[in-house]
Amino acid sequence: MFAEPSLTHRKEDGHEVPLLLWRFPEPVLAASSAVLGGGTGPREWLINASVPMSYARPDPEAHLAELAGQLSLSGPGIGLLTGVDVHDVVPTAEDGVQVWATVGLGAPIRAAEPGVTGFAHRPGTINIVVWVPQRLGDGALINAVATATEAKTQALYALGLDATGTATDAICVLCPLGGPSAAYGGPRSHWGTPMARAVYTAVRDGGEVNLSTGRSWSDRAGVSDTTAHRPAAGG
Repeated sequence: MFAEPSLTHRKEDGHEVPLLLWRFPEPVLAASSAVLGGGTGPREWLINASVPMSYARPDPEAHLAELAGQLSLSGPGIGLLTGVDVHDVVPTAEDGVQVWATVGLGAPIRAAEPGVTGFAHRPGTINIVVWVPQRLGDGALINAVATATEAKTQALYALGLDATGTATDAICVLCPLGGPSAAYGGPRSHWGTPMARAVYTAVRDGGEVNLSTGRSWSDRAGVSDTTAHRPAAGG
């Protein structure tokens, strides 16, 4: 089994703010859309940090680097932000694939909505972390990102949302750096099939929690949302 995240906290603006931390036992290969550590290549750690829904820092990458420094993390890593309380992370697993999702649905959108530009809306964020236990070839790694995204969208439709996601979703697909590589990552491939089902379950279950409570980390912490919203956070 892959390393489970630990739940820790940081002090910020007088609050104990939660974050999830993965310290990988050895470097992994990643494909990620994260604001910190996005792209492909070896990664040694990952954090998924709650922030207020009023999050207004113009430099989320630098903020995440600061958090990594506070945790004594070094080397290349991945940083995610979300307005969701990361206590609500949903873990799922199927046939060796592991998934963790924090699901914020404060602002579901359709990707190809006509006449919409920029971030003139309240942000929301679905962060998905996927572990596949076999090295994925270059094309398979990118295909796995697409497969997980398709499964996420399927889950949103199952929740009754006419949406493909939110404007600030992020995904990280992780696999071993070495060993024989799998050539395919599509939804009917050896690893793509269980990955799609695990992502679907995690997003659906996390979405049910979010829709039933409607509460971000700000709500639970009693933080006033008086600052202009930024696209780096969501609930």
